[in-house]
Amino acid sequence: MNKHDETSPVRWALASLSLSMLMPSLDTSIANVALPTLVRAFGASFQGVQWIILSYLLAITTLIVSVGRLGDMIGRQRLLLMGIGLFTLASLLCGIAPTLWILIAARAAQGVGAAIMMALTVAFAGEAVPKARTGSAMGLLGTMSAIGTTLGPSLGGVLIAGPGWRAIFLVNVPLGILNFLLARRYLPVDRQDGAKTDRAEFDGVGTLLLALTLSAYALAMTIGRGSFGALNMGLLMAAGLGAGLFVVVETRATSPLIRLTMFRNSVLSGSLAMSALVSTVMMATLVVGPFYLSRALGLRAALVGAVLSAGPLVAALTGVPAGSMVDRYGAQQLTMVGLGGIAGGSLMLSMIPAGFGIAGYVAPIIVMTAGYALFQAANNTAVMKEIRPDQRGVVSGMLSLSRNLGLITGASVMGAVFALASATSDIATARPEAIANGMRITFVVAASLIVVALGIAAPNRRDAIPPQAASLPHSAAIEG
Repeated sequence: MNKHDETSPVRWALASLSLSMLMPSLDTSIANVALPTLVRAFGASFQGVQWIILSYLLAITTLIVSVGRLGDMIGRQRLLLMGIGLFTLASLLCGIAPTLWILIAARAAQGVGAAIMMALTVAFAGEAVPKARTGSAMGLLGTMSAIGTTLGPSLGGVLIAGPGWRAIFLVNVPLGILNFLLARRYLPVDRQDGAKTDRAEFDGVGTLLLALTLSAYALAMTIGRGSFGALNMGLLMAAGLGAGLFVVVETRATSPLIRLTMFRNSVLSGSLAMSALVSTVMMATLVVGPFYLSRALGLRAALVGAVLSAGPLVAALTGVPAGSMVDRYGAQQLTMVGLGGIAGGSLMLSMIPAGFGIAGYVAPIIVMTAGYALFQAANNTAVMKEIRPDQRGVVSGMLSLSRNLGLITGASVMGAVFALASATSDIATARPEAIANGMRITFVVAASLIVVALGIAAPNRRDAIPPQAASLPHSAAIEG
C-alpha cells in the first residue's frame, strides 16, 4: 500500500510529461497533411500556407533554449503551466481563425507554448522520477514524441475528412485542459529560494541575439523550396555573424543565457554534437524515403505512407524498452550501441539493391530507428544525470535545439546530397536507377556522419567520471 502511494504520483507526473511531449510532436506533423485543404479554404498560394508550418517551427527553434533558462530562474512548474495554457488557447484560436494570417499568428503563439513544453519536459523527468528510473522516463518521452509524429498525418487525414480542417487544432483543447490539471496537481512545486534575485537578471540581449541568429539559420535552410540563392547565403552569413556576437555578449554578461564554460564538460558538448548529427541523418530517411519508394520501387501513394510509418512505429515500440536498458546497463555504453545501429542501418541502405523491394528498405529502417530510440534515451540520460538542478531547463532546451537544428540541416543538406547524387535537375521525374543511386550515395554520407558521432562518443565513454566529480556537479536534489 505504501509503495503504491509513493509510485502513483510519479505515474501521474509522467502522464503529464507524456502529454507535454505528445502535443507539440503531434502538431509538428498534423498540419502538414492539411496544406492542400488550407490552400482551397483561404484561396491562398502554397508558399503562403507553408508559413503555417514554418511559423510553428521557427518559434520552437528560436525560443527553446531561452524558455529553458527562464524556467530555471522563475520556476519550471509555473512556466510549464503557462506554456500548456498558451498552447491550448493558441490551438483554440487556430481552430476558429477567420483568415490565413490570423491562423499563422496563432500557430506562432502555439509554437511558443510548444517550445516551453518541449524544453521543460525533459528537465522535469530528472526531477519527477527517482534517479534510478531516469532512463525509463527518457525512453517514455521518446516514445510519446514518436507516437505524436506518427499519429499526426493519419489523425489529421481522418479529422479533415470528417469534421474538417479546424478539428486538427481543436483536438488539442481537451488534451491541454487535462494536461494543465495533471501538471498543476502532480509535478514538483517550484522552490522559491533565490528566485527573486535571478528573475531580475534575465539575459535579454543574449536571448534576442540567439533568437535572431537561429531564425536566420532556420530560414536560410528552409526558404527557396530546395534552391540555395543569394537570400539564403545572406541569411546564413547573418546567422554566422549573430553567433559570433552572441559568444561575445555571453562572455561579458553577468547572468548569461548560456554559460559557455558549460561546454568544457565533454559529456554535454559531445551529447549536443551527437544529437545534431544523428537528427541530420534521421531526417534523411524522411527526405529520401518517399522518392525512393514511389520512383525507384513504383509504389502507390497509400502504400508509400504505410511503409514510411514503419520507422516512427518502431520508435514508439522501442522507446520504453530502450529506456529500461539504459537504466540497467548504463547510458555511455548504450549510446555507442545506438549509434552502431544507426550506422549499420545506413550502410545497409547504401548497399541493398532495389531488387530487394519493400523488405530491402524496411529492414534497414527498423535497425536505424531502434538504434535511434536507444541513442535518444541513453544520450538524454547521460546529460540530465550529470547537471545541477538549476541548469536542467537550459540544458534540456539545448538538447531539443540540437535535435531541431539537425532536422532543419538534414532536410536541406541531405536533400541537396540526394539531388546531386541522383544527377538530375528534376527529382520528381528522375529515372528509377538515378533515384536508387542517389539513395545509396546519400546513406554513404549518412553513415560517415554517424562514424563522426561514434568518434565523439568513444572518448566520452572512456573519460566518463562519477557525477560527484563532474565539472557540472551532481546534487542530491536530483533525487527529487
